[in-house]
Amino acid sequence: MDKTVLISMFVTFVTSNEVLRYEPQNSIPVMQKPAFCNNLDCPEFTVVKSTKEYEVRDYVDTDWVSTNQLNMEYRKASTTNFMKLFRYISGQNDKKQKVAMTCPVVTRIIPGQGPACESNFTMSFFVSPDQKPAPKPTNPEVFLHSVPKFRAYVRQFSGWAMDYPVWRDEAVKLGEALTKDGLEFVTETWWTAGYDSPFKVLNRHNEVWFLAK
Repeated sequence: MDKTVLISMFVTFVTSNEVLRYEPQNSIPVMQKPAFCNNLDCPEFTVVKSTKEYEVRDYVDTDWVSTNQLNMEYRKASTTNFMKLFRYISGQNDKKQKVAMTCPVVTRIIPGQGPACESNFTMSFFVSPDQKPAPKPTNPEVFLHSVPKFRAYVRQFSGWAMDYPVWRDEAVKLGEALTKDGLEFVTETWWTAGYDSPFKVLNRHNEVWFLAK
């Protein structure tokens, strides 16, 4: 990832932390944020089951801002998608409004037909309930959408996950564990979820998701 992208991501995370320190009066109690959310707003979920290999999570209804790339190498697609979403939260919207960064940064992957052709990557930023109604994107390639509650099988792992093979290998391990336990899941698509600034070196938190059938 180039220096410009890293600097932009760092500024976003710092600014977001400042915004999220504000606590309005008469606020409604919300779930305790997991430590890996890094004090940023993240989707609410309940852990139904936890094993050594994966968690079963039930997520509530959520809202997202997304964009996608077709037929592009994973790292290049990730950088392109991130910058489009970064510009949206930086004010490229109908209200010219800055939007606080959230986590995780999620990418839906629909594998292509070839062995090395991951052809469809859709990246999404979670829209905090505090942000609604979210400003509308002015870039036609960026869009808002709602996702109804869902159940996800989640594998967590640490370290750096910048390249596609790292995510793919973890997804394979998750699929094998779920199959062994007799659980049915969607195989046509899967998700990556990253929670950390690129400047965080230790205790990084990454996830791969499969949706339950």
